[in-house]
Amino acid sequence: MAAEAPAATLSLDLRAALVIGLAAALGDATCRGVGLSGDALAFGAVIAALVVRPDFSRWPRLIYPVLLVLVGVCLAIGVSLGLALANVPELFVFGLVAALMQLITLLLPSKLRLLSGVVAIAGVLPLLGTPSWESWRDQMLAIAIGLAVGTLLQLGFTPPEQGALAEKAVKATAGKIGEKPEDPPLAERIRSGLSSPFFWRKLVFASLAYTIGVGIGALTPKYLYFGVVLLLNDSIGATLARVRDRMVGVSLGVLMPLLVFNAMGIGELSIGLVMGGTAALVVALNCRSYLNTALISSGVAFIGYGPLVAWYIPNRWLDYLMGSGLAVVVGLLFFPNSALRRFNALSAAAENSAGSSSTGSSEADISGEQKKALLALLPAAREEALWLGLPPPQPKTN
Repeated sequence: MAAEAPAATLSLDLRAALVIGLAAALGDATCRGVGLSGDALAFGAVIAALVVRPDFSRWPRLIYPVLLVLVGVCLAIGVSLGLALANVPELFVFGLVAALMQLITLLLPSKLRLLSGVVAIAGVLPLLGTPSWESWRDQMLAIAIGLAVGTLLQLGFTPPEQGALAEKAVKATAGKIGEKPEDPPLAERIRSGLSSPFFWRKLVFASLAYTIGVGIGALTPKYLYFGVVLLLNDSIGATLARVRDRMVGVSLGVLMPLLVFNAMGIGELSIGLVMGGTAALVVALNCRSYLNTALISSGVAFIGYGPLVAWYIPNRWLDYLMGSGLAVVVGLLFFPNSALRRFNALSAAAENSAGSSSTGSSEADISGEQKKALLALLPAAREEALWLGLPPPQPKTN
């Protein structure tokens, strides 16, 4: 029985790689079939691949309309400002839109906070080319096609036993939909965000990142911006963890495009091979946590840039490395927040509190809150210790 579990996991992973490849190829073919071209093709193929979940679990149904509306609004803001300020220097317009995207993230409730990166990227995408409402229409159509193709293929290839598990998960969470939200009022969330130095740190450097990239001569300076908005976190340890994950994922993602492009060129078959091959490579190397980053890297490098892939891949990697470096430097120099130091201080305080407190419900509650805080800090603290060459902190079990 013990040997069957890894075999079953491997079989599921290979099935997922197959579905991801099919989704990317069919997404690209469908987009071409309805007359889309250019960047929209990359949108459709990459979204179709990303929406396939490797464990074949289902996305919440509300994620589809919410994602489409949120991305549509952010893209529209980028297009509107790009057209209205067409005679203004591009670096200023990019910085303005980047700042607006950070302000919009303050409006997101906790359930949608994971989409903060999507907001930050979607707003500036129109500025990376020539903004137009025709492009906005094509990109939104491509995203909708990608979501539909990926979801339908996953449903069609979901193993029966995984389908039963998915149904149980849906039923288990169905009763939580009507629960009262725990978020504070919108005005309070905005005040809290505007009073945080970490928010202003990210807003300022998100606005300046593209300019910094141009100033240092980066061939694709947008990746310095992506480095700040995707990698910069409140704590140094969390930023370092994201940098490691992104760099490994990007590195894995550029291998298949380079190999397949040199051997086959670009087409639906080669797109499927690139995306499915990248997923299989990630699984073979036991790097499943880097899958989404690797797929985005493969899709953008191969589908988005086509024949330019030969020069684009190495420069994309180098510029992303510079973006990662910028995120780390900002985290270290401006309002540094060490997760490891906070973990050690909180751990010492918890030990002192446990040693001096008497038995009672209030002390037990405080101890429980301390444990929750320690567990929340633990991943970032361990990452920070790893980079510093220090022994990893240990969670408190008593």
